[in-house]
Amino acid sequence: MISRPEIDWRVLVYLLYDIILFLASLFLIPYGIIKGARYGNVWQGLRERLGLYSPQRLAALKGKQVIWVHAVSVGEVRAAMPLVRSLKATYPAAAIVLSSMTFTGQAIARDMAKADLCVFFPFDLSWVVRRVFETISIDLVLIVETEIWPNFVRHAQQAKVPVVLVNGRISDRSFPRYRAIRPLIQPVLGHFSAFCMQSEDDARRITTLGAPFELIQVTGNLKFDMKTDIPDENAIETLKERYHLVGDHRIWVAGSTRPGEEEVLVTAYRQLVSEGEPVVLVLVPRHIDRCRAIADMLKHMGVTYVLRSALGNTGAALTPGEILLVDTMGEMLNLYATADLVFVGGSLVAIGGHNILEPAQLKKPVLFGPHMQNAKEVARLLLEAQGGMQVDDLNDLVRKVRDLISNPELRQTMGSNGYHLLTQNAGATSRTMAVIDSYLDQPS
Repeated sequence: MISRPEIDWRVLVYLLYDIILFLASLFLIPYGIIKGARYGNVWQGLRERLGLYSPQRLAALKGKQVIWVHAVSVGEVRAAMPLVRSLKATYPAAAIVLSSMTFTGQAIARDMAKADLCVFFPFDLSWVVRRVFETISIDLVLIVETEIWPNFVRHAQQAKVPVVLVNGRISDRSFPRYRAIRPLIQPVLGHFSAFCMQSEDDARRITTLGAPFELIQVTGNLKFDMKTDIPDENAIETLKERYHLVGDHRIWVAGSTRPGEEEVLVTAYRQLVSEGEPVVLVLVPRHIDRCRAIADMLKHMGVTYVLRSALGNTGAALTPGEILLVDTMGEMLNLYATADLVFVGGSLVAIGGHNILEPAQLKKPVLFGPHMQNAKEVARLLLEAQGGMQVDDLNDLVRKVRDLISNPELRQTMGSNGYHLLTQNAGATSRTMAVIDSYLDQPS
């Protein structure tokens, strides 16, 4: 009897994965073209997602040790900056490729200009990923947080390229989903060379998912190492003039807001203004392509607003009751610098929260909502340090904003407490670099 050859089920799984992803790409490519048109880099983005790079773009990598850092979007790109800076300082002869998935992440990456090459992450189809590794001689892959793409990781191992998860985290929301497909996740995790996790909880969770225990280290959160120069009073006044925010009133910046939050924030703002509170609200949506819908909402509510893009070098300053709606990229930290108090979005709705440490590094008091599962440990630490306040609903938001408007000592104390928390918890970059160093040729 002739025995039938055994079929490796993992080969079938990757084949099925390729088929599903290919079918999805038939919808994702047109979507990417339409959305990319707003950012002016449609065809370059599409080519890069297919693993096609111009020789001119690749010239920056020629003859150099190449470190590929993948950070999915805005938050991860910013979190990766301390590590990218440290890599550039430690390995000045190496070239850094910084990839992202979103147009906003790509814009922030290029604006920060710390990498030698900023690209869109390729579609995780096996033939696309294979082309990437054949085109670019990569020496090390660093994946930020939980961007685990099976084909990319598998082809890296086949090419004998170490893959290290940095700033790793497994959120409350994603952990049950990963655990449900543990038999599929575990082989992928087996392709990693090391796991640098943010916390003990994250380390336990990735161990549960099948990561080898001996490859896991708790290195801390890179976001505590973000460095931003704190502007002096003259620089802040210049920024206020740029944004037409001068005047004897408090500035409330609401950053990274999501659908369902702007209505609550504007309602709270209108109530405070009606009570005579001297405050101007600045709305910075997480995705600027939502500005048109937000503008329509403000018109419907009868609220006067000004688009950031419409501000000139001259013009009247905004007054209480008016709103500055920010429809431009890359100005978040400057706007935070002008603020007397900050609300960070993605937290009044079930998104999971955004980076509450950015305003803290500028010594600003921080407010955020109850949905902080993506940054649960950071939120806990900031609350314990009394550098932030959590708001439960509209009425709670009004009360706490009112308290901060009327109490400059409280604002200063909270800002100082948050900044002190950052300095206390710094060091994740150096601990992560200690892991990375073992996979790179030491500079001479």
